[in-house]
Amino acid sequence: MVDVTLDEADGSMALVKIQAETWELNIRAPKGDLMQLREVRDAHWDARRSLAIGTCADAPVYWATSEGRVTILIGPDDEAWDIAVVVPLVAVDEIVSLVQQRT
Repeated sequence: MVDVTLDEADGSMALVKIQAETWELNIRAPKGDLMQLREVRDAHWDARRSLAIGTCADAPVYWATSEGRVTILIGPDDEAWDIAVVVPLVAVDEIVSLVQQRT
């Protein structure tokens, strides 16, 4: 289980906070880019597809699905990342919902 919150840095930028009991991930992205997460179900890792949306610790963030979960990859590209976190698909749906509510 993860919690998702959305803070607005300014009119177009957002800070997405995804956290579990033992970790927290902060991703910054334009709200319009975050809306592209609606397409995450088509970004199948098995087909080496991912969505490049946002930054974390000044590194690009890539999103891909596998086995009904979303892997968030942080690093120079989606093949050579530095950090990977797996979250339930519902967490990404919640990000999209929160962005929709604030646009």
